[in-house]
Amino acid sequence: MIKVFTLVLVLLASTLAMAQKQLPRYKVEIVTCVESLVPGGVGRSRMFSTPVELNYLDFTSHQTAAKKDRNKSKRNAIRLKEYEETKLLNLYNEGGIRFQNIASNDALVSSKLNDMLSQGWELFSVTTGVESKMISSSVKKELLKMGLKMLTDSNDNESKNDPNGLFMTRYYFRRVVE
Repeated sequence: MIKVFTLVLVLLASTLAMAQKQLPRYKVEIVTCVESLVPGGVGRSRMFSTPVELNYLDFTSHQTAAKKDRNKSKRNAIRLKEYEETKLLNLYNEGGIRFQNIASNDALVSSKLNDMLSQGWELFSVTTGVESKMISSSVKKELLKMGLKMLTDSNDNESKNDPNGLFMTRYYFRRVVE
């Protein structure tokens, strides 16, 4: 009977200890890659990370139905002047997709990601996005070759004069804060 009672107490104590255990606190770092989709090699492609910490509350206002106060934060106060920037190569030139540039960018990004992982950061999420209303004839030809006709279908009125385009990837890292 004493053994059973002791076992119940041990199980109860261990259950309470596990219930009281706090979730880990994390610090988050983001690495952003912006790769140009602008034909002709005139775009700019970069990888960014930020060693500086900002407090979002310094630039946040609280809106309510009764209080319609605009956020008066100045852009200059928000804009960072200290960040790490790595040059990447553009994905296209006048000849079309530059596979060597893609391979070079992959090597540079892999180097950065491996460095972060070696410093104890855990990669926990990756998001991507593409912004490009304009598709030039050389890009359209490459997409058609790859069987991606649906990506070439666009309203010509919207896409005639939009020279912009980018592919953006964000890598989210976290590390437990003791």
